[in-house]
Amino acid sequence: MLGFVVFSCQKTERNPYEWKTIKVTATAFNSLEYQTSSNPHITAFGDSLKPGLKYIAVSRDLLKNGLSHNTLVKVEGLNGTYLVKDKMNKRFRNKIDVYMGTDVKSANKWGRRKVNISYRIEIEIEKDSI
Repeated sequence: MLGFVVFSCQKTERNPYEWKTIKVTATAFNSLEYQTSSNPHITAFGDSLKPGLKYIAVSRDLLKNGLSHNTLVKVEGLNGTYLVKDKMNKRFRNKIDVYMGTDVKSANKWGRRKVNISYRIEIEIEKDSI
């Protein structure tokens, strides 16, 4: 009986996140001046890119859909989880750019493709349910 009382009094925590999936066009980029800017290791958010880490840039239209700075993203065809660390020029729509450090061969091999991405967003919890 005591065990029942202890377990029934424990507060169950809700997972405050959910994963959304969308299809986007994916290309790849490198930390090279001719692909980015005169300071190719600094993103539009002001972060420093480090080769070997898993980052993506997103088109600005995706920002309003929850793909904001530091959002966790899984990219179909790639292992691991990526972070949104950069935003692309306003002319791009429904697009991501996968960061591949200075490895131009890997970026060219990746090319341009349509992929599903899943990204983590915070669930809005209604005050009445708390």
